[in-house]
Amino acid sequence: AQLVQSGGGLVQPGGSLRLSCAASGFTFNNFYIIWVRQAPGKGVEWISSLWVDGGNTYYADSVKGRFTISRDNAKNTAYLEMNSLKSEDTALYYCAISRARYCGADFCFEKKGQGTQVTVSS
Repeated sequence: AQLVQSGGGLVQPGGSLRLSCAASGFTFNNFYIIWVRQAPGKGVEWISSLWVDGGNTYYADSVKGRFTISRDNAKNTAYLEMNSLKSEDTALYYCAISRARYCGADFCFEKKGQGTQVTVSS
């Protein structure tokens, strides 16, 4: 059972990217899907959560209005749609599942993806 991430890459400021997080061997039911990121030289920042069973979504102020978390039950895949990207969004992005809504650390992750790099630069 694992989370496999895809997407990411290099994008210009103002551009968009979509990250994917596919669950293998389990489903997202009864978990929060969580996205966190870690910029160079900084700590891990929680950026978004989605309660799968209710559909409620939560965002950090730093990404609210620009990022959208979602999931496709048929594909057992979660997504993070990122728009209006800024240089400060450059980071290694991780998806994870947790019982805690604002979990942003390994100790409260049930599983975590391998990470994918997002670089915003002109």
